Amino acid sequence: MKLGEPSLDQLRIFIAVADHGSFGGAAKAMGRAVSAVSYGIAQLEAQLALTLFHREGSRRPVLTAAGEGLLAEARSVADRADALLAKARSLHAGQEAAITLVVDVMVSGEVTAHVLGAFRQMFPTCALTLRIEGLGAVAACLIEGEADLAIGGPVIGDQPGLERQVVGEIDLIPVAAPSHPLARAGIAAGESRRHLQLVLTDRSPMTEGREFSVLSPLTWRLGDLGAKHSLLREGLGWGNMPRAMVAGDLASGALVELDLPEKPGAQYRLSALWRRDARLGPAASWLVDAFREGL
Repeated sequence: MKLGEPSLDQLRIFIAVADHGSFGGAAKAMGRAVSAVSYGIAQLEAQLALTLFHREGSRRPVLTAAGEGLLAEARSVADRADALLAKARSLHAGQEAAITLVVDVMVSGEVTAHVLGAFRQMFPTCALTLRIEGLGAVAACLIEGEADLAIGGPVIGDQPGLERQVVGEIDLIPVAAPSHPLARAGIAAGESRRHLQLVLTDRSPMTEGREFSVLSPLTWRLGDLGAKHSLLREGLGWGNMPRAMVAGDLASGALVELDLPEKPGAQYRLSALWRRDARLGPAASWLVDAFREGL
């Protein structure tokens, strides 16, 4: 048996009758004549060679077993069509179809999650790719054309091909496990140089040859802030961490803030970055504002 190909309009009529429980209710909701709804269902049943509603013995159409089985599929097709049309309307309005966002590893995961949760509600048709990078690798993604927007720190300097807009600051503080020698009071100047410092390293060549708040010649270079956090908790060294990221450890005593004479902590300024040869669309502009409010 060769089946026909139902139209999207026929599927929408089918869904409306099932949802409203009558041809009249569906007709009113869709702004159609009852006869047009009845004809649409008859045509759909003919296309599928199936009876979708019981009509005899009841004033209200009741889904048959076949109708029950096909209703979910009809909804799925209609939903995908709605999504396609919504994306097309967004493109006509200038909204981006997709955005690749790079966020500095220093930004709290809670802040990023909150912003992106709101983004999903505000721009449901915009496909998002998220990358987490550190130091110069954030800007490198933009310069190499791998991202549309970045939330990055100050260590990359002024790149001539990038626009920059400050969105907030993160408080970096030196921490160590409470058992670490630097955790005691009255640390002398220069004492930090005698102990292993855990340092976040740049995965890109953009900051090659430059050091940031590195005091000790004894260092372990780590490309992952989560790994650095774990090693600090284990007492394997000392290092700077975002205050928000270690707030729970400071409260529980798993880590302590170090009182070092050199004061190696810093305010890590965050900026929204994008290429100067690109124009921010409404979704990317919204992200800039959301991170500014969240930070």
